[in-house]
Order: sequence, then structure tokens, then C-alpha cells
Amino acid sequence: MSELASFHDVLFPLHVSFGATGGPQRRNEIVALTSGREKRNARFAHSRRHYDAGTGLRSLDDLHEVLSFFEARRGSLHAFRFRDPFDMKSCAPQAQVTAFDQVLGTGDGVRQRFALIKTYGDGADAYRRLIEKPVPGTMQLAVGGIENPIENFSFDAETGEIVFAPDKVPTTGQVVTAGYEFDVPVRFDTEQLSLSLRAFKAGQIPSIPLIEVQP
Repeated sequence: MSELASFHDVLFPLHVSFGATGGPQRRNEIVALTSGREKRNARFAHSRRHYDAGTGLRSLDDLHEVLSFFEARRGSLHAFRFRDPFDMKSCAPQAQVTAFDQVLGTGDGVRQRFALIKTYGDGADAYRRLIEKPVPGTMQLAVGGIENPIENFSFDAETGEIVFAPDKVPTTGQVVTAGYEFDVPVRFDTEQLSLSLRAFKAGQIPSIPLIEVQP
């Protein structure tokens, strides 16, 4: 009997992910004109992250743990959480998360929902990335420069939005900010794990590709 693809709310082995390689990919079309100039167009509005977890393997126990994880996800069928070793906080990697890290929007006295985002760059050229998988227990929120207790809001995992309690909606002009740690929703980007005990003992690292998905 076949299974439908879904998102498993489990974390890829953390010690393996911290040794992984990879990062964001952009898809652009570049056409060379007869004048020698280029015409460049973005194919997609958002980047998509690719990783290779094979570089994070340090022991046969690691190899077995990833093998078990692959089988439990039915290979590429089910997506899961992955902790990006290079970009997993609302702030710089070595900084402490605070409720003032990222601006989510400005209140109008009615708006109850604010998408969780991380901004890269400044001004008109800044890129705003939707964050859909914050790490539970790490989220901090402030309204108008004042930190809010957790009972004032909740997180809608289906939409990736902060939801204020009806009597705690930000008033007109109040800036909403947030801080958090987060995971990336990914799946295995392969149908087969090609493993060799002899090769692994000889220092040859297997490739374990992962690709970001929309959960």
C-alpha cells in the first residue's frame, strides 16, 4: 500500500548536521547580448537550500543513525527538520537571540497575525525569508520595544505566523519584533544511500544530499 508524502516533525541527527556542507541556491537566467552586455532575470523569488550531510559523519554509529533515519522517512518521501550549521538564528551565529532581532511588521489595531521572517541585507534590496520551523521554546517577542510574555501570543505551524491573543493585538504604529532559533524543512534528495564499509574506513565520505522543501 502506498503512502502520501508528509512532514515528520523530527530533527535530523544534530551532531551530523553540524558537520554538513551546503547553503542557499539561486536560479537566474543570464543571456549574453550582441552588444557584450548581459540580461539577467531571477527565475524564482526565493532561494532554495541544498546540503550534503555526508561530510558530518564521524563514526560507524553516525552512519547507522543516518541509515535508520533514512528508512524511517521512507527515503525522500517524508520531509523533516534540519539544523543549518551556518544559519539557524534570528541573529548572528555567535550572538544571543533577543526579542528585537527581526522586524515582523507594524500594528494597526486590527492585525492579529504576523509572518515570522528573517531579513538579509538592508533597504530596498533586502531579502525577507519566511521562517516556518522555529525551534520550540526559543521564540521571544516584543511590541513597541517591550518584551511580551509567551501567553500573549502563539505560533501557527500551518501558516508560519505569530498569532496575538485577541486582547493583545498591537495598536497602530507599534513595531512587532521577534527573535528565535529555527530549523529548515528538508527531505533526502536521493532514492538510495550508497554506503561502503571499506570506503568509509578508508576515509571516503558518502554523499547524503538534502534539499529544502515547502512543508
